[in-house]
Amino acid sequence: MSELYENIMKLCQLEGITGGKLCGDLGFSRSMLSDLKSGRITSLSTARLEKIAEYFDVSVDELLGRDTGLNARDKLDISRRLEATLRRLESGQEGLMFDGEPMDDETRELLYISLKNSLEVSKRMAKQKYTPKKYRN
Repeated sequence: MSELYENIMKLCQLEGITGGKLCGDLGFSRSMLSDLKSGRITSLSTARLEKIAEYFDVSVDELLGRDTGLNARDKLDISRRLEATLRRLESGQEGLMFDGEPMDDETRELLYISLKNSLEVSKRMAKQKYTPKKYRN
C-alpha cells in the first residue's frame, strides 16, 4: 500500500467522505485508488495530484507526505492575528514605543517579522500536539 494512498484516505476520513465520492467529485475512475492501494500504479500525474490537493485544501507536498507545515487557512489565520495584534499595539495611548521613543519603521518591521515567526511556530506546535495520533504520519 503506497504512502500516497494512505494520505488520500486519511484526508477522506477527516472530511467524512469515501474514496469513491472523491473520485466521483473529481471525475477520476474509482479504480485509480484501488490501483494505488494494490501497487499497480505508484504515483499520479501532476494534474491529478493538484486536483486532489486543491479538493482537500492542502499542498501537493503535504499530499505526498513531504511537508507537515502550514496550509493556506493557517497562513490566513496567522496574518489576521498578526494584523490585529499590531493594530492593538499601535492604537495604545501613544502608539508603539521603544525605550520611551516612537518606534521607527525598521524596528516596527523587525517586530512584525518576530511576531509572525512566533505565530507560525506556535501554530505548528499546536497542530503537532492536538492532531490525534491516528492521523499523524
